[in-house]
Amino acid sequence: MPVTRSGPGGTMHRRPVTLGEAMDGPVWAIVLAGGVSRRFGDRPKQFERVGGLRMVDRTVAAARRTCDGVTLVLPPGRNWDGEPVDALAEGGDHQSESLRAGLATLPSDAAIAVVADPAHPLASDDLFRAVVAAVRAGADGAVPVMPILEVVQRVRQGRAVETVPKDELVLTQSPQAFRVPVLRAAHADRPRPVDNSSLLVALGHRIDVVPGEPDNLHVTTAAELGVVQRLTSGRFADPVRSALPNGNVHATASITDGGAPDTAEGPAS
Repeated sequence: MPVTRSGPGGTMHRRPVTLGEAMDGPVWAIVLAGGVSRRFGDRPKQFERVGGLRMVDRTVAAARRTCDGVTLVLPPGRNWDGEPVDALAEGGDHQSESLRAGLATLPSDAAIAVVADPAHPLASDDLFRAVVAAVRAGADGAVPVMPILEVVQRVRQGRAVETVPKDELVLTQSPQAFRVPVLRAAHADRPRPVDNSSLLVALGHRIDVVPGEPDNLHVTTAAELGVVQRLTSGRFADPVRSALPNGNVHATASITDGGAPDTAEGPAS
């Protein structure tokens, strides 16, 4: 059974959870647009335009097309002037605080939460549906992943010192889907994890992976914004198939404590 900790230095205790059961019920998206984008510059990146639309508008639109309800988390004091959403929440000083603010708006019957980051503005409707399908099929959570194709090196003081094996490494993307009760329980003690999938894995939950999309890039800097803008113009605007083997957007694998997944064709490397 999954193990939880009562707090830093606290006592380990077990809580009963039934894993692997199919899940029905409403799907709600939580669009996390409450960040201040410190690495981007002097303005929130989620309101930058890509292909004529703000990144947040793209994410909200995809969520509206694929989910039963949409909660939008905005920076403090920011008014919403885009497509209608079902609920609004105010972001906090960490993405985990913003997520909890969004979770608090979900109705009691919400079964699956799709956590979507506008910094991935090109995520397709199929990708939203794929992570939801993996959770409906029995996973506690599902994340899209892409293989690392380049050589990965460790650098110290401006010098390459080691080539890092990448056989068990992948890049994760947004959107990600989770069972609402599992996500609520994981955040009950108000943790500040780097990401939710690793938090749930540490608690013993099953996180499946689905093939990501090569054009579903993460915008962190102005240079990356420029790349995404070029992808939405001219000949780069056509949909790009998944780079995982066979382009199978429905295949899943599981992440465990041991590292990255094995796909049906072998390690995702």
